Amino acid sequence: MKFRKLRHSVVFAALLVIVSGRTATAHEPNEPAAPHCEVPCGIYDDQMRFEQMLEDTETISKAIAGIEEFASDPAAHNALGINQASRWVTTKEDHATNTQHIVAQYFLTQRIKPENERYLDQLKAAHGVLVAAMKCKQDADPATADALRNAIHDLYRAYEGKEPQLHEDKK
Repeated sequence: MKFRKLRHSVVFAALLVIVSGRTATAHEPNEPAAPHCEVPCGIYDDQMRFEQMLEDTETISKAIAGIEEFASDPAAHNALGINQASRWVTTKEDHATNTQHIVAQYFLTQRIKPENERYLDQLKAAHGVLVAAMKCKQDADPATADALRNAIHDLYRAYEGKEPQLHEDKK
């Protein structure tokens, strides 16, 4: 029953947007919003997406350390150790995939626009993040996580047009 009410609320909200041709954003309540997802909700938080990708990268780094710890400790080569190593690999994969999803679904599909003068630089930087995340999946070398972090900073520079101002830099 709750799903039906939610579905009707979403449909009603969508109809209001269609009828009015406008939707509110958190920043400019009376301005039309460009869609950032399949439903044009007008909610954008680019900074949060960068922070999320960096948090995913930190998790990838910890997963790589966990894998290295397992590999270097013959005493851990038992069922429990193999289980934990498998979980670290899965975690590493999931967080790399999440980073790729943010770049593809949020930035490439919704935020990076051809009319922007930095469009090609943004595309190159976004592609760099996608490839770096892929390499994190393929390897358990700590350098892959460092490369991903650097690629995210490069995307920030290309996208924002300035040096990164991210939570990790404030630590």
